[in-house]
Amino acid sequence: MGTIDQLADGVERFRSRVFPNRRALFKRLASAQEPMALFLTCADSRIVPSMITHTGPGDLFIERNPGNIVPVYSLESVGVSASIEYAIAALHTQHVIICGHSDCGAVRGMLHPGKLKGMDAVVRWLGYGAEARARLDEDGGPDDEESRLHRLTRWNVIVQMEHLQTHPPVLAAQDAGRLFVHGWVYDIETGMVEAYDPMTGTFSEFPLRAAPGSGI
Repeated sequence: MGTIDQLADGVERFRSRVFPNRRALFKRLASAQEPMALFLTCADSRIVPSMITHTGPGDLFIERNPGNIVPVYSLESVGVSASIEYAIAALHTQHVIICGHSDCGAVRGMLHPGKLKGMDAVVRWLGYGAEARARLDEDGGPDDEESRLHRLTRWNVIVQMEHLQTHPPVLAAQDAGRLFVHGWVYDIETGMVEAYDPMTGTFSEFPLRAAPGSGI
């Protein structure tokens, strides 16, 4: 396990090696940002959006929370809703990506809420995944632990995409034809990303690899 000294060394390397080589970029970003997407993903330390998407500073507006959850819109003060509103209404991002991942502790918590004893705030938060859990119980899939985790991870992404549709800025931007919503699942072990296809209701590899000899 690292220490604060490790972080201090990292900051020093950034200041002395990375920043000087990208000074012009940071000067441009100092007074404005125009991110291409709102990337809403889990707080899990193994998920690094800029690494997965090979993007840099200024490219992604990132919202992270346990379970990549989007609460249904309400008048309550919820930080996720503020991020969504600001990204779309103020920054005019053209894409929203809700990205789940393999081995997600929050999704395991949805599967086994009894194991979250003493974590009342976590239990309340994961209540936003109740609909995903209900769909898992109704989908007729295999009953083994890993299959259920695999399927619930994907159901959770789908349900959170539906929750996103309850947010007024999202609906307004979609009606204007300037916003596109995507659902992804990232596999930590393989590096594969799967994307949700609303036409088929399934997830498939993203981007699709061309078959050998296809000329694509």
